[in-house]
Amino acid sequence: MLNFQLISCAQKPKIKTKKPEKETLVIKTGAERTNLYLKLLKGKNIAIAANQTSVLSVLQRAEVTPNVMGSKKVTHHLVDYLHNYKDINVKKVFSPEHGFRGKADAAEHINDGVDNKTGLPILSLHGKSKKPSAAQLKGIDVVIFDIQDVGVRFYTYISTLHYVMEACAEAGVKVILLDRPNPNGHYVDGPVLELEHTSFVGKHQVPVVYGMTIGEYGKMINGEKWLKNGIQCDLTVIPLKNYTHQTEYSLEIRPSPNLPNDKSINLYPSLGFFEGTTINAGRGTEFQFQRYGAPFFSKSDFSYTPKSNFGAKYPKHKNKLCFGTDLRETDRLSKIDLSFLIDAYNRTPKTEKFFGNTFTIHAGTKKLQQQIEKGLSAKEIRKTWSKDLEVFKLVRNKYLIYK
Repeated sequence: MLNFQLISCAQKPKIKTKKPEKETLVIKTGAERTNLYLKLLKGKNIAIAANQTSVLSVLQRAEVTPNVMGSKKVTHHLVDYLHNYKDINVKKVFSPEHGFRGKADAAEHINDGVDNKTGLPILSLHGKSKKPSAAQLKGIDVVIFDIQDVGVRFYTYISTLHYVMEACAEAGVKVILLDRPNPNGHYVDGPVLELEHTSFVGKHQVPVVYGMTIGEYGKMINGEKWLKNGIQCDLTVIPLKNYTHQTEYSLEIRPSPNLPNDKSINLYPSLGFFEGTTINAGRGTEFQFQRYGAPFFSKSDFSYTPKSNFGAKYPKHKNKLCFGTDLRETDRLSKIDLSFLIDAYNRTPKTEKFFGNTFTIHAGTKKLQQQIEKGLSAKEIRKTWSKDLEVFKLVRNKYLIYK
């Protein structure tokens, strides 16, 4: 019996099998997971908070060859898709900063209007009011929120989310939030907002970069009772599929006029501080948030001239030759880089006023300006954030949907 076993083993040579390569899973946005939310909308009166990023790709039956049926991916705007869907009654659209089609300048007043394609009324949440009124929500059963965020506190879509949730909580209207990836979701960094500096560009005690999807952030708004009087919204988050916070995600549609590509989105948390200074951060060029400069910097090899363009009618130092720094070839950041801000401050003549009135509301604290004026290094400044960041991370962990 022993000999038989030895012979049998010898007759079965070991075959080395090649391990299959790890398949890269395709991320599905909340909007694309229609099986999870269409059933919740049947027979309901719907309002949609949306902009140009509110799109979904779905499989659609199509004739590939004569007499042979197949399917293909077709991209729709969410409003168009649901407006044409049987038994779903889309009544109106709420639009955030930059408007429904995303063409307005930052902070530009947006008026109400009518969507040419669907005939639906468009109600601005960046005009006379930033919060839906009780009258606007009358007769509405569900508000769908589907807007691409970039994970930065002073990017105002999370403030719009706050006000939509608050208005719906007060009116007894359900909110369905269709989640989208955060292209800056791989880290948490920056000064945490101090409550005395609360504004539309910073409503909550979170750091500049909070490392959460907008769905996770909505859960945190609710769970921490940040809405007025501690009320809570009837919120359902339609989660992403195949997403983690370390997943690199490239946006096919610019989320606002001055974030044209992945590089600008990655640099935005660091260069966004320039919004509160006299320094131009690429507005008025085709490389927004990928450079910075000013006419009063010493002459250098790199220069550019900001001009009125799409999304920046009146850029800083319009039509003036600016000298500065080109950041297009920098490595992907996983933390806020203060060296740009400190460098620009040091290159600004004392005869020029560097900090503007809005710097504090962008930073969320007066300390950052004071620290730079005192000459602290980036390392010294970052150390002052550490305790607050650790406290925030404990809060954040309660609401994470993804690893």
